[in-house]
Amino acid sequence: MKEGILKILIIFVVSICGGIFADQILWPYFVERPLFYQYSLEQNPVYVTERKEIIIQENEALQSAIEKVNKAIVGIRTKTDRGVILSGSGLILTSDGLMVTLADLVPQSSDFSFFVEGEIVGFQILRRDLENNLALIKLDKENLSTVGFADISKLKLGERVFLVGMNSPVTKGWTVNEGIVKSFDEDLIQTNIRDEISLSGSSLFNIAGEFLGLNIIDKQEKVDTIPIIKIKTFAGF
Repeated sequence: MKEGILKILIIFVVSICGGIFADQILWPYFVERPLFYQYSLEQNPVYVTERKEIIIQENEALQSAIEKVNKAIVGIRTKTDRGVILSGSGLILTSDGLMVTLADLVPQSSDFSFFVEGEIVGFQILRRDLENNLALIKLDKENLSTVGFADISKLKLGERVFLVGMNSPVTKGWTVNEGIVKSFDEDLIQTNIRDEISLSGSSLFNIAGEFLGLNIIDKQEKVDTIPIIKIKTFAGF
Protein backbone atom coordinates (compact mmCIF):
# COMPACT_ATOMS: atom_id res chain seq x y z
CA MET A 1 0.00 0.00 0.00
CA LYS A 2 2.75 2.43 1.02
CA GLU A 3 4.80 1.49 -2.04
CA GLY A 4 1.84 2.30 -4.30
CA ILE A 5 1.32 5.74 -2.76
CA LEU A 6 5.04 6.41 -3.01
CA LYS A 7 5.04 5.50 -6.72
CA ILE A 8 2.11 7.85 -7.34
CA LEU A 9 3.87 10.72 -5.57
CA ILE A 10 7.10 10.05 -7.52
CA ILE A 11 5.19 10.04 -10.82
CA PHE A 12 3.39 13.27 -9.84
CA VAL A 13 6.62 15.07 -8.94
CA VAL A 14 8.40 13.85 -12.09
CA SER A 15 5.44 15.03 -14.21
CA ILE A 16 5.56 18.49 -12.66
CA CYS A 17 9.31 18.75 -13.19
CA GLY A 18 8.97 17.53 -16.75
CA GLY A 19 6.29 20.07 -17.51
CA ILE A 20 8.36 22.93 -16.12
CA PHE A 21 11.44 21.76 -18.06
CA ALA A 22 9.51 21.49 -21.33
CA ASP A 23 7.80 24.87 -20.95
CA GLN A 24 10.75 26.91 -19.77
CA ILE A 25 13.73 25.26 -21.49
CA LEU A 26 12.91 22.70 -24.14
CA TRP A 27 10.08 24.53 -25.98
CA PRO A 28 11.83 27.95 -26.16
CA TYR A 29 14.93 26.17 -27.48
CA PHE A 30 13.08 24.51 -30.37
CA VAL A 31 11.01 27.52 -31.42
CA GLU A 32 14.21 29.51 -31.90
CA ARG A 33 15.55 26.95 -34.37
CA PRO A 34 15.21 27.92 -38.11
CA LEU A 35 13.04 24.91 -38.89
CA PHE A 36 10.38 25.96 -36.40
CA TYR A 37 10.86 29.74 -36.57
CA GLN A 38 9.57 29.95 -40.15
CA TYR A 39 6.22 28.59 -39.00
CA SER A 40 5.87 31.31 -36.33
CA LEU A 41 5.15 28.83 -33.58
CA GLU A 42 5.86 31.48 -30.99
CA GLN A 43 3.33 34.32 -31.32
CA ASN A 44 3.64 37.73 -29.70
CA PRO A 45 0.95 38.33 -27.10
CA VAL A 46 -2.05 40.33 -28.24
CA TYR A 47 -3.51 42.81 -25.80
CA VAL A 48 -7.08 43.96 -26.30
CA THR A 49 -8.06 47.21 -24.60
CA GLU A 50 -11.53 48.68 -24.87
CA ARG A 51 -11.49 52.40 -25.71
CA LYS A 52 -14.47 54.68 -25.57
CA GLU A 53 -14.02 58.15 -26.99
CA ILE A 54 -16.43 61.06 -27.02
CA ILE A 55 -15.70 63.18 -30.06
CA ILE A 56 -16.99 66.73 -29.95
CA GLN A 57 -17.76 68.00 -33.41
CA GLU A 58 -16.71 71.65 -33.28
CA ASN A 59 -18.72 72.60 -36.33
CA GLU A 60 -21.88 71.22 -34.77
CA ALA A 61 -21.08 73.03 -31.52
CA LEU A 62 -20.58 76.27 -33.43
CA GLN A 63 -23.86 75.89 -35.32
CA SER A 64 -25.69 75.17 -32.09
CA ALA A 65 -24.17 78.23 -30.41
CA ILE A 66 -25.12 80.47 -33.34
CA GLU A 67 -28.71 79.30 -33.20
CA LYS A 68 -28.74 80.04 -29.48
CA VAL A 69 -27.47 83.62 -29.71
CA ASN A 70 -28.71 85.11 -32.98
CA LYS A 71 -32.13 86.13 -31.65
CA ALA A 72 -30.42 88.32 -29.05
CA ILE A 73 -28.78 90.41 -31.79
CA VAL A 74 -30.34 93.82 -32.52
CA GLY A 75 -29.90 95.53 -35.88
CA ILE A 76 -29.30 99.29 -35.93
CA ARG A 77 -29.75 101.79 -38.74
CA THR A 78 -28.84 105.42 -38.10
CA LYS A 79 -29.11 108.57 -40.20
CA THR A 80 -26.91 111.31 -38.80
CA ASP A 81 -27.69 115.02 -38.94
CA ARG A 82 -25.30 115.20 -41.87
CA GLY A 83 -27.22 112.56 -43.80
CA VAL A 84 -24.67 109.78 -43.27
CA ILE A 85 -26.20 106.30 -42.97
CA LEU A 86 -24.69 104.02 -40.32
CA SER A 87 -25.41 100.30 -39.94
CA GLY A 88 -24.43 98.07 -37.08
CA SER A 89 -25.59 95.84 -34.26
CA GLY A 90 -26.12 95.59 -30.54
CA LEU A 91 -26.95 92.90 -28.03
CA ILE A 92 -29.96 92.39 -25.76
CA LEU A 93 -28.82 92.14 -22.15
CA THR A 94 -32.15 91.54 -20.38
CA SER A 95 -35.45 90.03 -21.47
CA ASP A 96 -37.28 93.30 -20.67
CA GLY A 97 -35.39 95.16 -23.41
CA LEU A 98 -32.13 96.53 -22.02
CA MET A 99 -29.48 96.44 -24.74
CA VAL A 100 -25.94 97.67 -25.36
CA THR A 101 -24.23 98.90 -28.49
CA LEU A 102 -21.42 101.22 -29.55
CA ALA A 103 -21.80 104.92 -28.87
CA ASP A 104 -20.44 105.51 -32.39
CA LEU A 105 -23.61 103.94 -33.82
CA VAL A 106 -26.02 106.22 -31.95
CA PRO A 107 -24.55 109.75 -32.11
CA GLN A 108 -26.64 112.58 -30.77
CA SER A 109 -28.98 114.52 -33.08
CA SER A 110 -29.53 111.48 -35.32
CA ASP A 111 -32.49 109.38 -36.41
CA PHE A 112 -32.37 105.78 -35.20
CA SER A 113 -34.12 102.53 -36.06
CA PHE A 114 -33.73 99.38 -33.96
CA PHE A 115 -34.67 95.99 -35.41
CA VAL A 116 -35.44 92.86 -33.38
CA GLU A 117 -35.78 89.88 -35.74
CA GLY A 118 -36.59 92.28 -38.58
CA GLU A 119 -39.23 94.19 -36.62
CA ILE A 120 -38.78 97.89 -35.78
CA VAL A 121 -39.21 98.52 -32.06
CA GLY A 122 -39.46 101.71 -30.01
CA PHE A 123 -36.55 102.70 -27.80
CA GLN A 124 -35.08 105.13 -25.30
CA ILE A 125 -31.39 105.94 -25.15
CA LEU A 126 -30.47 105.84 -21.46
CA ARG A 127 -26.84 106.93 -21.56
CA ARG A 128 -23.67 107.09 -23.62
CA ASP A 129 -20.06 106.58 -22.56
CA LEU A 130 -18.00 108.23 -25.30
CA GLU A 131 -14.70 107.38 -23.66
CA ASN A 132 -15.39 103.64 -23.73
CA ASN A 133 -17.60 103.85 -26.86
CA LEU A 134 -20.68 102.29 -25.24
CA ALA A 135 -24.36 103.15 -25.26
CA LEU A 136 -27.20 101.72 -23.17
CA ILE A 137 -30.67 101.58 -24.73
CA LYS A 138 -34.07 100.44 -23.46
CA LEU A 139 -36.20 98.78 -26.13
CA ASP A 140 -39.99 98.96 -25.91
CA LYS A 141 -40.40 95.20 -26.04
CA GLU A 142 -40.41 92.39 -23.50
CA ASN A 143 -39.86 88.63 -23.39
CA LEU A 144 -36.76 89.00 -25.52
CA SER A 145 -34.05 86.40 -26.05
CA THR A 146 -30.87 86.81 -24.00
CA VAL A 147 -27.50 85.08 -23.73
CA GLY A 148 -25.19 84.15 -20.89
CA PHE A 149 -22.11 86.20 -20.02
CA ALA A 150 -18.66 84.62 -20.34
CA ASP A 151 -16.13 84.62 -17.52
CA ILE A 152 -13.17 86.41 -19.05
CA SER A 153 -10.85 84.97 -16.42
CA LYS A 154 -11.37 81.59 -18.11
CA LEU A 155 -10.58 82.89 -21.60
CA LYS A 156 -7.48 81.34 -23.16
CA LEU A 157 -5.11 82.34 -25.94
CA GLY A 158 -5.94 80.44 -29.10
CA GLU A 159 -9.49 79.77 -27.94
CA ARG A 160 -12.00 79.53 -30.77
CA VAL A 161 -14.51 82.40 -30.87
CA PHE A 162 -17.09 83.77 -33.30
CA LEU A 163 -18.96 86.99 -33.95
CA VAL A 164 -22.58 87.50 -34.93
CA GLY A 165 -23.94 90.78 -36.27
CA MET A 166 -26.46 92.24 -38.69
CA ASN A 167 -25.24 93.81 -41.89
CA SER A 168 -28.82 94.14 -43.11
CA PRO A 169 -31.07 94.83 -40.12
CA VAL A 170 -34.24 95.21 -42.21
CA THR A 171 -34.00 91.67 -43.63
CA LYS A 172 -32.61 89.93 -40.55
CA GLY A 173 -29.31 89.53 -42.37
CA TRP A 174 -27.28 87.84 -39.66
CA THR A 175 -23.60 87.48 -40.46
CA VAL A 176 -21.18 85.10 -38.73
CA ASN A 177 -17.39 85.02 -38.67
CA GLU A 178 -14.97 83.00 -36.59
CA GLY A 179 -11.37 82.95 -35.44
CA ILE A 180 -9.18 82.60 -32.38
CA VAL A 181 -8.12 84.83 -29.50
CA LYS A 182 -4.72 86.45 -30.13
CA SER A 183 -4.46 88.49 -26.93
CA PHE A 184 -6.71 89.88 -24.22
CA ASP A 185 -6.90 91.80 -20.98
CA GLU A 186 -9.59 93.69 -19.07
CA ASP A 187 -9.51 96.52 -21.61
CA LEU A 188 -9.42 94.75 -24.98
CA ILE A 189 -9.76 91.38 -26.71
CA GLN A 190 -7.92 90.91 -29.99
CA THR A 191 -8.66 88.11 -32.45
CA ASN A 192 -7.51 87.21 -35.95
CA ILE A 193 -11.00 87.99 -37.33
CA ARG A 194 -11.43 90.63 -40.02
CA ASP A 195 -14.78 91.83 -41.34
CA GLU A 196 -16.76 94.68 -42.84
CA ILE A 197 -17.24 97.91 -40.93
CA SER A 198 -21.02 97.43 -41.24
CA LEU A 199 -20.65 94.75 -38.56
CA SER A 200 -19.52 97.27 -35.95
CA GLY A 201 -21.33 96.58 -32.71
CA SER A 202 -21.53 92.86 -33.47
CA SER A 203 -21.08 90.54 -30.52
CA LEU A 204 -18.20 88.18 -29.83
CA PHE A 205 -18.97 84.78 -28.29
CA ASN A 206 -17.06 81.73 -27.13
CA ILE A 207 -17.90 78.31 -28.54
CA ALA A 208 -20.43 77.79 -25.74
CA GLY A 209 -22.40 80.82 -26.96
CA GLU A 210 -21.44 83.04 -24.01
CA PHE A 211 -21.07 86.78 -24.61
CA LEU A 212 -17.47 88.02 -24.58
CA GLY A 213 -17.91 91.61 -25.76
CA LEU A 214 -18.83 94.13 -28.47
CA ASN A 215 -16.76 94.49 -31.62
CA ILE A 216 -15.24 97.68 -32.99
CA ILE A 217 -14.23 97.44 -36.66
CA ASP A 218 -11.96 100.01 -38.28
CA LYS A 219 -11.58 100.96 -41.95
CA GLN A 220 -8.91 98.28 -42.39
CA GLU A 221 -11.53 95.70 -41.27
CA LYS A 222 -9.59 94.92 -38.10
CA VAL A 223 -11.84 93.62 -35.32
CA ASP A 224 -11.19 94.58 -31.68
CA THR A 225 -13.55 93.74 -28.86
CA ILE A 226 -14.67 95.70 -25.79
CA PRO A 227 -14.65 92.99 -23.08
CA ILE A 228 -17.73 91.93 -21.15
CA ILE A 229 -16.22 93.15 -17.87
CA LYS A 230 -16.35 96.76 -19.13
CA ILE A 231 -19.85 96.33 -20.48
CA LYS A 232 -21.16 94.90 -17.20
CA THR A 233 -19.68 97.82 -15.28
CA PHE A 234 -21.19 100.32 -17.71
CA ALA A 235 -24.62 98.64 -17.58
CA GLY A 236 -24.56 98.41 -13.79
CA PHE A 237 -24.49 94.59 -13.58
